[in-house]
Amino acid sequence: MISAVVLTKNEEKNIVDCLESILFCDEIIVIDDNSTDRTTELIERFDKEIKIFKRSLAGNFSLQRQFGVEKATNDWILFLDADERITPELAIEIKENLPTDKNIGGFLIPRVDFMWGKMLRYGETGNTKLLRLFNKNKGELRGRVHETWVTKESVGVMINSIYHYPHPTISQFLKEINFYTDLRAKELFEQRARANFLSIILYAKGKFIINYFLKRGFLDGTAGFIHAILMSLHSFLVRGKLWLLWQKK
Repeated sequence: MISAVVLTKNEEKNIVDCLESILFCDEIIVIDDNSTDRTTELIERFDKEIKIFKRSLAGNFSLQRQFGVEKATNDWILFLDADERITPELAIEIKENLPTDKNIGGFLIPRVDFMWGKMLRYGETGNTKLLRLFNKNKGELRGRVHETWVTKESVGVMINSIYHYPHPTISQFLKEINFYTDLRAKELFEQRARANFLSIILYAKGKFIINYFLKRGFLDGTAGFIHAILMSLHSFLVRGKLWLLWQKK
């Protein structure tokens, strides 16, 4: 028995495809951050009962997901973002392999990114595996931004992938980078982390070298280059904003 938990915020362009991909789950829970578009209206059109909870994100994805876990009636939880899809092959694999072994705490699932019409096979997202399917009694969420489920139990690995369709335009990508780097900088500040001129420059430069050359992002062509540049900008902004937070203290 699986409960799927989906976070939403003005996702009218994505929510239908997302939910259709997880109709195989026994329960679907949507935690909506007070959407102002047609997100909840589209959810309510589904024949399958979908539980919708309105809750402000307040800059903490971990607490938002934890709220969803607490509302779930099943032990096994599947996390999915609105811009992600469970492929039919993965749905079958999940149903066939959900374990009865009490020592298994969860499963890593590969995720493939599609940007601007191209599958990114290399770079930062080229070999991503996320612990998105887990037993809620055998671990905990950690981190405020890009939070992860951590378990001390054995972890399996699925073969088939989640498909991810983020950032349909560069302008939206930049908007989201600005939002997420705000949250990440605040998180590091609360952890008493520091930033200086060298760390700001080196993190950004190092991120580009790793993603574009060492992880072979160049093999994804122009899309791979743009993605590497923007992820380097992400690192630059996190450290730059962290430095500014210390200056304001």
